[in-house]
Amino acid sequence: MHALAARRAAARPPGCNETMTEPPQAHKTKRGPRAAASLFRLGATYLGLIIVDAFALYLIYAFASDGIWELAITIGVITLMVNIINLRADLYALRWIAPALSLMILLVVFPIAYTVYVSFTNYGDGNLLTKTQVLKLLGPQTYLPEGGKVYRWNLYQNASGEFALWLTDEDAGGAYYFATLHNFEPVTTVAAGADLPGEYQGYRQLSRGESLKAVNAAQAMAFGGESFKIGIAGRREAGEFAKRYQFLSEQDAVLDNKSGALFRANYATGQFENDEGGTLFTGFISAIGLENYQSFIDRDDIRGPLARIFAWTIAFSLASVFTTFALGLFFALLLQNKRIPFKRAFRTLLIIPWPIPGLISVAIWRGMLNSNLGVVSNIIRSFGLEPPPFFIDAGWAKLAIILVNLWLGYPYFMLVCSGALAAIPRDMYEAAEVDGANWWQKFRDLTLPMLLVAVGPLLIASFTYNFNNFIIIEAFNQGGPPMVEAGTVPAGHTDILISYAFRLAFGGGRGSDFGLASAITIIIFLMVAGVTLAQYRLTKGWEETSENV
Repeated sequence: MHALAARRAAARPPGCNETMTEPPQAHKTKRGPRAAASLFRLGATYLGLIIVDAFALYLIYAFASDGIWELAITIGVITLMVNIINLRADLYALRWIAPALSLMILLVVFPIAYTVYVSFTNYGDGNLLTKTQVLKLLGPQTYLPEGGKVYRWNLYQNASGEFALWLTDEDAGGAYYFATLHNFEPVTTVAAGADLPGEYQGYRQLSRGESLKAVNAAQAMAFGGESFKIGIAGRREAGEFAKRYQFLSEQDAVLDNKSGALFRANYATGQFENDEGGTLFTGFISAIGLENYQSFIDRDDIRGPLARIFAWTIAFSLASVFTTFALGLFFALLLQNKRIPFKRAFRTLLIIPWPIPGLISVAIWRGMLNSNLGVVSNIIRSFGLEPPPFFIDAGWAKLAIILVNLWLGYPYFMLVCSGALAAIPRDMYEAAEVDGANWWQKFRDLTLPMLLVAVGPLLIASFTYNFNNFIIIEAFNQGGPPMVEAGTVPAGHTDILISYAFRLAFGGGRGSDFGLASAITIIIFLMVAGVTLAQYRLTKGWEETSENV
């Protein structure tokens, strides 16, 4: 062995390495395309990040300049996360889910966090803008000072639709001036007092009828460019306008140059208020602490209906889940019977309520239960009985809603229970029959425990859905009949929490109150979460029961 190794070493040329299996040139040729592809991917990554960062910086600047800091910070966090994931080699695996993660933060996490934030603000009608946006809205406002220069005007328009004013200064002997959106200059080519030209500098004089149609649009414009602010003040008068509102940052107040009043920012109300109690025409969003939540404690007109509506919401959800599950299970067991003929036809007929849109089904049931012309009412009347007042009496209205929801929901549980029943082993029933169990004992001790393990989570989901089933409440009777004892607060006997929150925040002719609506939404969420956790504990008990079967 040593002699063979010595002969091989003697046969190698000087400087040749034993481990080299291919020429150096071939090795370089093999690595070249791989290195080029790596550089291309690196360049594409940097280029993509530059584009994403540029777009994100634009959005951050736009939102921040309007005072929408919540969205600006969210976009900044998402952009930073995307950059870190794409620039760190140890986070390479996260690059594939980075787009989905970004959308989840923007479309799921941010709305939840923003809802919580809004619940502590006065966001609503009259306070829809941030303070920065309100100041931007006040900035362009102008007025015609007393004693200012007044002109008689005629309206002109060019081919691109831009307006201009032909101004006549009667105090100066009828001198003419021409004011476009960007320029103001005296007219020297037309003698004072002469007839106005039909066209001037590419602008055409509008007829009287055309001027009447266009005056509303022209009245909102300021002519003359930066040096002059000429605006239409009346039917025949125009004048040099001045800036009306001026923000004084040292005093955190807005000065009205027209009236001389000073409006200070009141963050408790979200308004700019003067010493006499007057306010500007719009307010701004401001934090008001727990005021929206305290409404449930301090206001009897809210707290009273809320307790009854919460109890009805629980009852409606439980009744809907129990009735739909019971009827669906009944039909599933019935269709399992081999002696039932035409099973497919019956199954098709029983599933019809499911594919029909809920709004259409509720509208049909409204017509059927109508006390005057409804089919159900006429059938009851044919037996010499008086049909129930489904839309007037609170008890009958609640029963009608549960029946309509039963019609809408039982096909779902029929299909679910059919699949779950098919998965139960048949030998368990055979063993129970050998032990002498009757049909009720087999159902109670075998079928129901095994079924609840599979259907339990769906029952919880159904309860949560019906807890917020706004559509059926609103479409059937709009929460009616109304609670007389609720006073001025819009509340109905069949309202559930979500419909009551909608009416409380947006109904009653008081406008929209998004802050109160957000607070109610969070309270409803906490209620649903508490009930759901209790139901999960119940489901765990079902699982333990099934293990003992």
